[in-house]
Amino acid sequence: MKSKRPLDPFYLIVDTAAWVERLVPLGVRMIQLRTKSDNEDFLRREIRRARDICASHGCQLIVNDHWRLAIEEGCDYVHLGQEDLAEADLGAIQDAGLSLGISTHDDDELETALKAEPDYIALGPVWPTILKSMKWAPQTPARLTEWKSRIGDIPLVAIGGLSVERLDQVFDAGADIAAVVTDITRNDDPTARTLAWIRATRGRGIAARS
Repeated sequence: MKSKRPLDPFYLIVDTAAWVERLVPLGVRMIQLRTKSDNEDFLRREIRRARDICASHGCQLIVNDHWRLAIEEGCDYVHLGQEDLAEADLGAIQDAGLSLGISTHDDDELETALKAEPDYIALGPVWPTILKSMKWAPQTPARLTEWKSRIGDIPLVAIGGLSVERLDQVFDAGADIAAVVTDITRNDDPTARTLAWIRATRGRGIAARS
């Protein structure tokens, strides 16, 4: 059964189940597990552990890239970048009832994403990001406004360079959801920073317009 859980305006992205275990009990309602490994057994254990933690705390788990494992482990949401989208079996994902989020960075990628009928579309990097080197220039909040006008009711996720201090710009530009990685995982106090994000995003985005 496809998940009908409303998407939270605060979207935390982490790379290990240990982070899920540490931060989800604080009140995180939507988290992506973005684990990079070629070891399928390791990936499966990480996904399984994150799945169980999220289930016990009412948190929506979104598995990055590994859609086959997400299906096999009974998860209900997967996120794909454009390269993984091109190789994924969308029919299998749909048949398994998984919801789908897709990354976009330019016009061509947006058109490709829309054809897949995703449950959300992410645009980034909104600002420069220290997480990884990217070929795209920062999109800017103005680009979020343009993207939202083009995707209509599909939830828009802003990602890349976000911080608590920039949330007003993100939501005022039309984003429904604010995604974060390093502002929390590389913060001196990830727990306090997570709580700050929760406080700053409650009642924003989709919740504010519903």
